[in-house]
This record gives sequence, C-alpha cells and structure tokens, in this order.
Amino acid sequence: MTSAIFIDGLCKTYPRSWRTPAFEAVRELSLTISEGEVFGFIGPNGAGKSTTIKVLTGVLQPSKGRAELFGKAVSLPAARRGLGYVPENPSLYDYLTPLEILTMGLAIHRVKLPDARKHCMHWLDRFALSHVADKRVRSFSKGMTQRVALAHAMAIQPRLLILDEPLSGLDPVGRKDVVDIFGEYRGAGGTVFLTSHVLHDVERLADRFGLIHRGRLVSVQAPSGLLHGEQTVTVRSAGTAPVSGFVLETKGRWRADVRRDQLWETLDRLRGARHTVLEIRPALTLEDAFFRFLETAAMASPATQGDSLEQEEG
Repeated sequence: MTSAIFIDGLCKTYPRSWRTPAFEAVRELSLTISEGEVFGFIGPNGAGKSTTIKVLTGVLQPSKGRAELFGKAVSLPAARRGLGYVPENPSLYDYLTPLEILTMGLAIHRVKLPDARKHCMHWLDRFALSHVADKRVRSFSKGMTQRVALAHAMAIQPRLLILDEPLSGLDPVGRKDVVDIFGEYRGAGGTVFLTSHVLHDVERLADRFGLIHRGRLVSVQAPSGLLHGEQTVTVRSAGTAPVSGFVLETKGRWRADVRRDQLWETLDRLRGARHTVLEIRPALTLEDAFFRFLETAAMASPATQGDSLEQEEG
C-alpha cells in the first residue's frame, strides 16, 4: 500500500548573516503515515512543525532529504491534487464569497460533480456558514474565516487533510462541530496530518502522535499506549462525606489519584460513603506527558544561542 505521507531524512536550514551560523529548523526527520491514519504532530513553538508542513505542501524546498505524498514528490503539482490544506491563519481572497471560494476549489482540484452549488452549500451548512454564503469574506471574523477555509478543504473531497492549528479562533460550539466532522472523515477512511497546541484534541482524534523538539522527531507513539502504561488513575466523585485519600475540589466534589491495583477498594469506599462516581481516567494525559518531556529535555540539554527559534513560527 502507498503511504499517504513519506518523509526521509528531511532537513530544512534557514540562512543567517555571515556572523551567525545557519539555523536548522528541521533536522533528519523521517516519518511514514499510512492511508486512513490520523497523525498528530505536536511540539512547542519553534519546534519545526510549520516548516515541515510548508515542505509537505510545496511552499518550501527542503535543504536535504525527500518528502512524498501518495508516492509523488511534494514538488510535483500532481502530489497536491486532492490535498485539503488549512494553515493556522488562512489568507483568503477577501473580495470573494464563501460559495465562490468553495466553487473555485472544486475547479482547481478538478472535482466534477452533477450539482457543484448544492455540494458547496452542503459543506457551508456543515460549518454553519450557509447564511453568509454570498457575503464577502472581508467582513468575517477570524473564526468565520477559519470555518470557510475548513469548508473549502472538505468540499474538494480530499484524500489527505493537512491542518495547522485547525481549531484556532473557533468558539466552543464551533470546535465541537469541527471535531465531529473530522471524526466522520476519519471514520470514512480519510487521512489527517494535524498540529495543535490543544493536546486534548490530538488525544481524541489521533491514531498516533509525533513529538518534535528543536527540529528533531524524538517520539512517535499512540496516545493509548502512552496512557495505558500509566499506573495511576484520577477518580472524581460527588458526595457530602469525606473519604480517606480524597481532597475537596469544590463544594461536594472530590478527587484522588489512585493506583490501579487499589481502584476497586477505593470504589467500595466511595459506595460506602454514598458518593457518586463522576470520572475515572488515567492520571497522565498527553498534555502531562508533553510537559514532562520538555522538562526532561531542558535539563538534559539547555538551549543555547544557536538554538534560537526566531525563524520558525510553529
């Protein structure tokens, strides 16, 4: 089976002045993402995420190594046909309407449909934009502009979505709607490569995640593998009586971190105290693991002036 994304030994170096060494934004990155997989690409600001995406979308040429989409070099226009791409801050033709932008996307990607308008209106409706389908984008808020870009990416019937902070600027309702749409796309076999600083979204959506730090891919694993290895769970309950080992979070709500082998005993004590169990989850989240790694990396290899992150936005 052809990989959706194949990266081998990718390096991207930005030149600097003659006094300062060149900055390596991405260093020897190798990664394979299968068709139908949702891959979360996470890391702090300046880690190399956006540079990698710019190489994959043909915006930047790599300094070394190679990258392919569905077996074709990313430098070839054919590699990007059927690619739905949404940057963190979409720059749309603000004199066009959402309907015109989606219709133009179909033409560029050579998507032929019996009723293109109906198809575009379907996706505008999915992103709660049908009521502004014929209004100029220049009057839109950041969140509405983001939704237009997302609707454009889905309307072209993509075989691959590359999303750089796709939920940026969305309100809670918009975030939930977009996550639900991505879930449907994933369920239909779509492939997604996304970055997000909201690690809970990566944890919910991704089959695997990769952690990039200072341009190097340092870990690739499944969120489930990370969390299932944790030997402690967090238990939250509601009740009036105190229970040994539990601390009061708010009035009537309690929390404790419990070893897995003591969970059933703890639940028996909660039942005896007439508590209602509200939540049981691994104590370690993807966000916790992310910060633990960064703390360890900082102690092992403190940043130097040569590791300045000025060249890379994400």
